[in-house]
Amino acid sequence: MSARERVFIVDDEAPVRRGLTRLLRAAGLEATAFESPEAFLHELPADATGCVILDLSMPRLDGLALQRELASRGCSLPIVFLTGRADVPQSVQAMKGGAADFLTKPVDDEVLLSAIRQALDADRSGREARSETDAVRHRLAALTTREREVLAGVVDGKLNKQIGGELGITEKTVKVHRGRVMEKMAAGSVAELVHLAARAGVRRA
Repeated sequence: MSARERVFIVDDEAPVRRGLTRLLRAAGLEATAFESPEAFLHELPADATGCVILDLSMPRLDGLALQRELASRGCSLPIVFLTGRADVPQSVQAMKGGAADFLTKPVDDEVLLSAIRQALDADRSGREARSETDAVRHRLAALTTREREVLAGVVDGKLNKQIGGELGITEKTVKVHRGRVMEKMAAGSVAELVHLAARAGVRRA
């Protein structure tokens, strides 16, 4: 677990916050509790990593509203919802909003810890994927305008001769640019180049 990875507990009931905090710390997890969504939003670091244990029913801003607010801020922390009563419509809404899990109180400790560990794993995987995508986009940004044009042709499945004809350059020149694109994008094959391009947002025409 990284130094900044934490489980954020948001629940308006003090006994619940204390119990969850003790449980998580006993399991070797770093936990920080908040008595309201407003307090959580105020203290939440922009680069926070980990997951959120979120009570569904709270005064003023409820769990679903907080979920929407986090999404609007671009916060991708996985959320494990806790509720005092089973509510199918709300659980469906929460899951559609990207919740990692939806559990009913009282919840078994091992069930909760399992859900939290899965949420933490999902957060790590998501951060790794975003980091890799950022790296690909950085490499894409290093291409010249002509190299990007050649890349677009390759992504569209066109032959060097076709790309050259469209761009008004020789097939030999296309090959040179194509080689530079492969090198700058760190692609070992055309298939890998197309995959990287798609990851960076370059799609077929």
